[in-house]
Amino acid sequence: MNMEYSTVEFNDLSDEILLIIFKNLDNFDVLYSLHNVNKRFNRIMRDPIFASSLNFVKWSPRKFLSKFSSDVTLNRFRLQILPDISPKIKWFHLDASSAKRVLLAADYPNLYGLGLYNIKEKTARRLFIDTRLSSGVFKNQITTLIITMNERKNDNLLASMKICTRVFSVFINLTYFKLTESSCEDIFRLMSSFPIWRFSSSNLIVLNIKVQSLSQFVYLLDGRFSQLQTLVVDVVNTVFVRSLLLSNDKLKTTNLKCFVLSCGWEMSSFEEFFLPIIYGMTNLEELGLYVTTYVDNGFIDENYLKKNLLNRMSQLNIFQFDIRSLIITNQMDLPLNKDIDKTFIDVHSRKTISYFDFFPVRKLAQYHFYSYPSETPYYLNITNHFPGGLFEYVRKISLYDERPFEHNFLVQVSRSLPFVQHLSLTNHQQQKREESYNSSIAKYNHLIFLDIEDAHDDYVEEFLSSTNTYLNGNINLVVNYNSLKRVTSNFTRDNMRLNCSKIEHICILDKPNNLNLDLIRDYFPFAFTR
Repeated sequence: MNMEYSTVEFNDLSDEILLIIFKNLDNFDVLYSLHNVNKRFNRIMRDPIFASSLNFVKWSPRKFLSKFSSDVTLNRFRLQILPDISPKIKWFHLDASSAKRVLLAADYPNLYGLGLYNIKEKTARRLFIDTRLSSGVFKNQITTLIITMNERKNDNLLASMKICTRVFSVFINLTYFKLTESSCEDIFRLMSSFPIWRFSSSNLIVLNIKVQSLSQFVYLLDGRFSQLQTLVVDVVNTVFVRSLLLSNDKLKTTNLKCFVLSCGWEMSSFEEFFLPIIYGMTNLEELGLYVTTYVDNGFIDENYLKKNLLNRMSQLNIFQFDIRSLIITNQMDLPLNKDIDKTFIDVHSRKTISYFDFFPVRKLAQYHFYSYPSETPYYLNITNHFPGGLFEYVRKISLYDERPFEHNFLVQVSRSLPFVQHLSLTNHQQQKREESYNSSIAKYNHLIFLDIEDAHDDYVEEFLSSTNTYLNGNINLVVNYNSLKRVTSNFTRDNMRLNCSKIEHICILDKPNNLNLDLIRDYFPFAFTR
């Protein structure tokens, strides 16, 4: 088709149709390609629906990536495009490497939202102390702030604390603050176990944060955020040390209208620690609980939730949950899944799903009860009773059973959890391979961490064989040396070389002192070995 004819056809479209087309494209690409092509396009691109929120980053499993492919692209935005549309811009999503140059490119009188991605502590410090920003747009305009960290693992804890102590002295009008890591790895959270009073605000309404311990969690509720109405918290370490905690009568929780708690590890403190705190949230309208906890006196089921939560919270309108309760027991006369399914009905008009597992080797009973669709970020101890479904929010999973996982089941898991980044599997049982074999492969497009060191050889083969599993690349692998040697036939099997070439770091456990590293490097050509 003649390009001149195509351009004429494009220009013949009405402004309304062009705006609809532009809204369905990446505004970064549209602005870069069409700015200053003609006056009409410039006018359309100043429409607040199109220009109010500019996203200059794209997501990847390990970190956010800048859309600025070169300084040429950045300078075109900085010198030509942004000054032209700056009054319309209300939101920026920026990579740390270009944030200062973008923010200083023009005056943004209506800017109130800012996302800073892949930021390091030194970059944040230089950005926050720049007087042109700290005394202007940061101080007077920004009310919504998102920060994602991308420090080296050993530096991230201290860096996060330093950033937290600066945020509220620079962004004094914040009402919304989210602080997280660039990927799902548990490397970012508040470190300090004592209250830092500079990490406080009398304006903050919404806080979304990951904390290291229960003591840090309660300090968030000690009155330092006097106007807080929404708290979304992910707790890493759930060790219950009463001497480090504030008493419940010193907590300020009556303003909270929304509380969401998640934890990627098993805890034993839900009933003793969290329930009394939740009872103090007397005006709560929305509650989310995503936890795995040991219990003593029966599973956390619908009757438990009604008695211990729903009947005590008269203001509650929305309740979403994913609760896995664990009981250490030798008994096997526990309810069967077919009986459980008949017992429970919807909670607050939401569909609920439940299933039961008993592990005789571990002497452990597990009951999983959750609302669906689910917004849990974790799915722990996936067993063969996993009912399927779609879990778009899950980034970290673990699989455990004392019965074998067959290939078809692992394909089902990969389809139900399409965005998983962190996967660990524990299963010592050899696959039976008696079922009708599914020729489909398990696809993990976003996986960056794979732990199969405590697994039978069959599962090492499942993940490393490209005929069974697709890996996207840049994987951190944890594996046992003897299993790896057996499965690869002493590092000679060709059908595993493709997936092994996608390993970026490999941690080999129980490796011999006389390990031939050259053999490993040949089989894992792009991996750093330790």
